[in-house]
Amino acid sequence: MEPEICFLRKERGGCAWAEITLNRPLKGNALTLPMLEELESHIVCIQSDRNLRAVVIRGNGRFFCTGGDIEAWGNLSPNEMGTNWILRGIRVFDKIASLPQPVIAAISGHAIGGGLELVLAADLRVGVQSAKFGTPEVTLGMIAGWAGIRRLAEIIGVARARHLTLLGALIPAEQALEWGLLTVLVEDATAMEEQIERWLDRLLSNGPVAMSLTKGLLSTMHTDMRHAHASAAAQAAATEDCKEGVLAFIEKRKPVFQNR
Repeated sequence: MEPEICFLRKERGGCAWAEITLNRPLKGNALTLPMLEELESHIVCIQSDRNLRAVVIRGNGRFFCTGGDIEAWGNLSPNEMGTNWILRGIRVFDKIASLPQPVIAAISGHAIGGGLELVLAADLRVGVQSAKFGTPEVTLGMIAGWAGIRRLAEIIGVARARHLTLLGALIPAEQALEWGLLTVLVEDATAMEEQIERWLDRLLSNGPVAMSLTKGLLSTMHTDMRHAHASAAAQAAATEDCKEGVLAFIEKRKPVFQNR
């Protein structure tokens, strides 16, 4: 039996990135507790692997992810729901959002409910025209529980977040792009792979320490981070990668970053 969370390490030009694929296509890649646990295990390994420069998260089949499997949480008690399901999912998605490496969501199908919350934990989001997006939990008497409401409001604004979360209706990919849910909209899966390759070309050539520090600053955008910003800039300037980047600029060549 194939794993429901597939992990693949890829390399190009001496740089590596990770590919994670939700592999439960007959169930719309709906997430179960074992899938969350396996996803968390991979994320923990990625976090500590300094040789990985980026992460791509995909879904196998017609859907990116249709959210949490109702069969996995439908019979849980309120206490079990909060402790074993909601808190676990929040922890996993927070770890994805907090990865030092940039995370790309490759959305080749619908991203619904918890699937949209997973998309929101990524840094860059590319989707095909046929994909739809939404948080229909209210139609089941539930709410988006994996911190998606907060992330949604941060990314698209409170008014639009109200539209999605209160109506529970799906929106097309064109509207998702207009609202900022998508970074790039492409016609089909082939064009999506081309876009991912272009992003990877850039991400693998950028300074990994600088990208990690930038992600850290962006994650705290709603607080007064003047001193932390100055400290992070100084920390970046002290790295060997920064010295190499400056020298390469002066010498008019491509920098070779060593993640140091």
